[in-house]
This record gives sequence, C-alpha cells and structure tokens, in this order.
Amino acid sequence: MAAVNWRGVFPAVPTQFCNDFSLDIEATLRHVDILLNAGVHGLVMLGTVGENCSVEFHEKVELLRATVTHVAKRVPVLTGVAEYTTVLACRFAEAAQNVGVDGLMVLPAMVYKSDRRETIAHFRTVAKATDLPIMIYNNPPAYGVDITPDMFAEMMDEPKFVAIKESSGDVRRFTDIVNLCGVRYILFCGIDDLLLESVAAGAVGWIGGLINAFPEEGILLWSLLERGEFEKARQVYRWFMPLLHFDSHPKLVQLIKLAMALKGYGNEFTRPPRLTLEGEEREWAIQIVKRAIETSPCRSN
Repeated sequence: MAAVNWRGVFPAVPTQFCNDFSLDIEATLRHVDILLNAGVHGLVMLGTVGENCSVEFHEKVELLRATVTHVAKRVPVLTGVAEYTTVLACRFAEAAQNVGVDGLMVLPAMVYKSDRRETIAHFRTVAKATDLPIMIYNNPPAYGVDITPDMFAEMMDEPKFVAIKESSGDVRRFTDIVNLCGVRYILFCGIDDLLLESVAAGAVGWIGGLINAFPEEGILLWSLLERGEFEKARQVYRWFMPLLHFDSHPKLVQLIKLAMALKGYGNEFTRPPRLTLEGEEREWAIQIVKRAIETSPCRSN
C-alpha cells in the first residue's frame, strides 16, 4: 500500500437522483466538476450525505466507476463503506478497489450496535479484504457505536488504518487521540459546525457537507485556517455557522440538497424514507440559505 497524504477539504458528495428516484450519474458528476473547479482536495462518495444506505450495491459500483474515470486521479476519490454485515462490507470494499477508488471511509456495521470487541473485529476484517488505505469514521450520534481514542490506539498495528473522521461532537477527542496515538493517524473533522475548533485541536482535513452548496466559501474558510489567519477565519466561520448547523441536523441530507438546489447545483430529490422538506421547516431553511447568499464573503460587489 502506497503512503497517503490526505489533507484539506474532502466534500461528502451528495448522490443525485432523477424525479423517479433513479440514479443520476451525470448530474452527480456535474456537481463533482463544480467542486473540483472550486479547488477541493479530495472527494468522499457514498457517505451519509451520499445516501449510501439508500443506494443499491450495483448502483454504488456503477457510480464509483463513473466517478473514478471522470476524476482521472486529479484528486483522491474515497468511498463510504456502510453495510449491514461485515461480510457485505468486505464484498463492497473489494468491489470499490476493483473500480479504482483511492481509499475507503469505513463505518461500523449498520443497524446492530456492536460492542468494543465486535467493532474492532469489523474494521480489522474489512482491512483484510482490501489493499486500500482506510479512514475510520466515528459518528456515534448517527450510528450508535462510539470508537473511542483507546480503541484507535488498539488498532494502530494495522497499517491500512491511516486516517480518522472524527464526528463524535466532542472536539476534545482530537487531543485525546494524539495523546494516545501521537501522529499515527491523519485527523479529519467530520462535523461542519466544529471545523474551526477541530483545526485548532489538530485536524488537518475537513470532510464537509455544506461545502457542496457553498464551495468557494468553504475553500476560503479552509485556506484561512490553513494559513493560521484565525481572526479572518472567525469572521467567515461566523457568517457560515447558520448553514454549518445543517450538518448536525437529523435531516442534513435534505437540507444540504435544498441549499444546493437554491444555488443551482442540482436538485433536492432524496430517496424515501427521506422526503424533501416542506412547510415551516422548509421556509426556515430557505431563509438561512438566502441570507447566506446575500451576505457571502465571496460575493462580488
């Protein structure tokens, strides 16, 4: 396995659907181009925002094959691995490797809430099924399994585990991981509205949701943080925060797709049981997006 140097902004790319809920690969790739043109550093396909668990196995493989071909090694392409069993996760990891993705973002097995021993066994088994580097995705609020810093320390002996997407909501985890594991892992912030705090604590990458709707602003914020211009970064972060809160909402997928649609970056179709927003909830979100558009730090005067 070649060494990886994943850093920077990796959008969690939404999967686009047609109005009959069929997979729309062309629209997904058009959005990939928008992100690449904005200067993102990598892509994560089929994560939570990509509606992984709402996409059939053969559709996932088809989408990944098309994305890998389209991106043509300009940036790393990762895929989420979120299956109901360890066997299925291994099967998908192997299929993803065969179509040429650059890495995996592996989640615990879905639905069943595994304990510590079972969770570690799941990750180790998936690692054996592929030669690809792996980012371990920790998101206990969404998936009910917490991968604690001492668990990451226990898994340090597996060289394929190279990175962590930390989405526990506790920014102290970055410091605890470094204290236990040193610089063994590449640390990514996985929650939009904890980005500044996570970078201050040691994150060197951001797997973002709202950057899909506001890519220029997201790159601006990341560039300021990377250069250590924290006063300017704080101003952009404060402007961005009402939008970034969408990423922590149970309906983050619908909210992000609505924001994208309002910006002209695709449609807001989601596969049921997710439904497009309506009523007061929809109007609340639209007003936040409209205010952000009108006051964007990237807006031309």
